[in-house]
Amino acid sequence: MTRSQPIKRIAFTPDLLTIEWANGEAAEFASIWLRDNLREHRDLHSGQRLTDVVDLPVRPRIRSASAADGTLRIDWENEAAPASFDLEWLARHAANNAADRPERIMFAWLDGGGMQASRDFAWATFAEMQSDPALRLGWLTRLLQSGIAFLSALPPEPSAILDAMSLVGRICETNYGLVFDVRAVPQPENLAYSDLALGLHTDNPYREPVPGFQALHALLASQSSGGASLFADGFALGNHLRVIDPQAFDTLTQTPVPFLYRSKNADLYAERPFIQLSCRGEITAVHYNSRSIAPLRACGRDAAGFYTAYRRFAELLHDPRYQLTCRLRDGDLVLFDNQRILHGRTAFSSAAHARHLRGCYLTRDSVYSQAALLRRDSQGKVTS
Repeated sequence: MTRSQPIKRIAFTPDLLTIEWANGEAAEFASIWLRDNLREHRDLHSGQRLTDVVDLPVRPRIRSASAADGTLRIDWENEAAPASFDLEWLARHAANNAADRPERIMFAWLDGGGMQASRDFAWATFAEMQSDPALRLGWLTRLLQSGIAFLSALPPEPSAILDAMSLVGRICETNYGLVFDVRAVPQPENLAYSDLALGLHTDNPYREPVPGFQALHALLASQSSGGASLFADGFALGNHLRVIDPQAFDTLTQTPVPFLYRSKNADLYAERPFIQLSCRGEITAVHYNSRSIAPLRACGRDAAGFYTAYRRFAELLHDPRYQLTCRLRDGDLVLFDNQRILHGRTAFSSAAHARHLRGCYLTRDSVYSQAALLRRDSQGKVTS
């Protein structure tokens, strides 16, 4: 909705206000919601509430409502003080109005096998990200919408990933430190540090909280035919499973799966479903790592149903139609939502051609915050 839209009509009952804009769109606002959002009940500096729900009338009733000069005025029954609301503010807070936060509009991509990283996802050079806030906002918005984005031309320095990610969000330290190196080592504690192929997975489902985003910087890309990176959209695959096998989908959203990781300096355990839903039934996270699944507690008659659903989802993950394949070059960096995008790689021979990626994790909320801050700066104002 355009915020400058004039009002065509206002209608109200004691419990509900309806605004119809000139373009035909309409929005409803409950009287209790309006009473709970009075401007004078928020701190002028922080914008935080000064009142609690127990301070509100149990059932505030609208006596009259009118609009003039971009402001809505409401008079209440049994209250002397009227209320006023900015019409642009009401338009922004109308249900399903996502204009202020386009990064929360998800662009799902199921058929990754038919896509190209260089063509279908956001790319920018490190220098562009540093110098152009508008470009950085566009890049971040596409990252959050698609779950994955790429940078190129990072310097071949161990600290380059920290410099780049300082433009994106807040790095999350783990038992691996602020950064970790993905390269083959003898007797690895984690199979990521081997030459083996890694099937599609999400990282660290055994951790509380699960890392939100993961960055991988190619310091030395494999020069052989192996070592290609694989990605898939877990939200798209989850929703595909919901359509083709609703019973399997329900099982994977309702079964707590134990995940475990042990090393000489960490012992991590958590239980969560493969597919996590919001209160509205939307997929909010995918947790899948076949290398880290501990023995399931439900080892009796319920186990067969879980394993049937587990296999059904795994078959989708193994299907090349759903896998985006790309080869990172020296200096490339990929950043992806670790609770949405599954990643993996093909096998390679480090003896023949060394491969070295440096990685780090970022908190999920900080990446969304960075996009919101850049958008707010571009608009030159703060909105609540």
